[in-house]
Amino acid sequence: MTTLVLNADAQPVSLLPLSIIDWQEAIRYLVLDKASVMSWYDDWIVRSASWETRVPAVMMLRDYQKPKSTMRLSKRNVFLRDGYTCQYCGCDVNDQTATLDHVFPTSQGGKSTWTNLSTACKPCNYKKAASTKMKPKTLPYKPDFWQLVNQRRHRGFHLAHPSWADYLGSN
Repeated sequence: MTTLVLNADAQPVSLLPLSIIDWQEAIRYLVLDKASVMSWYDDWIVRSASWETRVPAVMMLRDYQKPKSTMRLSKRNVFLRDGYTCQYCGCDVNDQTATLDHVFPTSQGGKSTWTNLSTACKPCNYKKAASTKMKPKTLPYKPDFWQLVNQRRHRGFHLAHPSWADYLGSN
């Protein structure tokens, strides 16, 4: 179980990745008075020898943290940039069926960069192999931070608690 962490302005600290912490860290924030609880898990109580508390579902930091507007090159971010669509055949993929394809193969000196990685379904990736003959329908590019954030919002979030929808705009 996780807790959504909001900045002092009631916005998520981060969307890439989503600012969530595990329940143990949420309890630490509570004990150290670093955050206010906005919403609780009703059916989840943790106990120690001297006290008990419900587990926070959403917390808001007392001190504002400057949001990071950086993104790292990762498999999921490439899939997100490409809209979870195979760039060769156009079929929809998910985290289990998607693969990263090096447009210019690593066996020929290709690097793992934004401009050399594309999302591919497994059949297309196997078919292309180390060839440079197959080209993606859309050439890979380095997106800016806000393009990825918008893609992430558009795809939606896994809501661990119904109250998260109020803060993530996912009704």
